[in-house]
Amino acid sequence: MRLTTRTNLAMRALMFCAVNPGLTVRKSDVAAACNASENHLGLVINQLAQAGFIHTTRGRHGGMRLGRAPEEISVGAVFRLLESDLPFAECFSPAENTCPLAGVCRLNATLCKALNAFYATLDAVTLADLTRDNTALQAILCRPADAA
Repeated sequence: MRLTTRTNLAMRALMFCAVNPGLTVRKSDVAAACNASENHLGLVINQLAQAGFIHTTRGRHGGMRLGRAPEEISVGAVFRLLESDLPFAECFSPAENTCPLAGVCRLNATLCKALNAFYATLDAVTLADLTRDNTALQAILCRPADAA
């Protein structure tokens, strides 16, 4: 299994916001700190905002900040938002499935069970779990308050 760049960027952006509580952070700051394309990050930020994970503000002093407390943002929910439209395997997509084994293959049920376990594990982890007392992460992502 490999995560998409979207999901990776979403988690980086959320962690950036979480280690900078009370600050409105700019997309350019997140992109620079996370080695990401501003354009690609902009698409991810839009999805996160539509789902309520972050609040965005336009304009000269605009940017983004968390839309919920870090303890209320489950990693599983973020992953589902960004990964759910991509079928794990061809047989997971009724519209695109051309597998001749569909209907008799037992691998699909096993993969479903594994994916459910994967998401259950991620559901138990919050953004706060990833950022709280993580001084090394904070050293990389934390912006001084006067840089706002």
